[in-house]
Amino acid sequence: MQVEILGLSSSPSSGGAYALLLKETFGVRRLPIIIGGFEAQSIALELEGIKPPRPLTHDLTKSIIDHLGATVVEVLISDLRENTYYATIKLDVSSLTTDIDARPSDAIAIAVRTGATIYVSEKVMSEDGFKPSSETGSETKTTDEANEAIERKNQTNETRVAALQNKLREAIEKEDYEYAAVLRDKINRLIKKTN
Repeated sequence: MQVEILGLSSSPSSGGAYALLLKETFGVRRLPIIIGGFEAQSIALELEGIKPPRPLTHDLTKSIIDHLGATVVEVLISDLRENTYYATIKLDVSSLTTDIDARPSDAIAIAVRTGATIYVSEKVMSEDGFKPSSETGSETKTTDEANEAIERKNQTNETRVAALQNKLREAIEKEDYEYAAVLRDKINRLIKKTN
């Protein structure tokens, strides 16, 4: 499914990591991806239209792609294994396509420079994506969601299960049964991974 960048946020407790929050283009699910500071800076500079005095690594990569006559067709975040995301950059060179293995952060940094569409596989979105509790769209809420994503990624499965069980209780108390069902399913998936 096609996604767009919703936000980029850091957290003081994250040890320099950033959360890149992706949102379904034609849906509400969101996917947080934890990335390093260099990649976050590279993506942020491009999104804000700021050109550094010398090319960054992702600018250099785009320049090489352009000079070889290739086109970045799309970027796909294709898999999630042991809390690590995997991505590919699909290149078209003289009507021949090839998939290049890449870290999602690098693939997205290339995509924002080339205007390529970003996709996330259904498997990845269903395993690690979430629906926001409300679709208010405020920037503060997006930052909060990104910060929560960093915290979630840093927790062990047991800690995540305990935190989700607390959220489940809160959702039931608020009679938000749809969100409670989503939480229940996530808890069950985590328990299966642990066993």
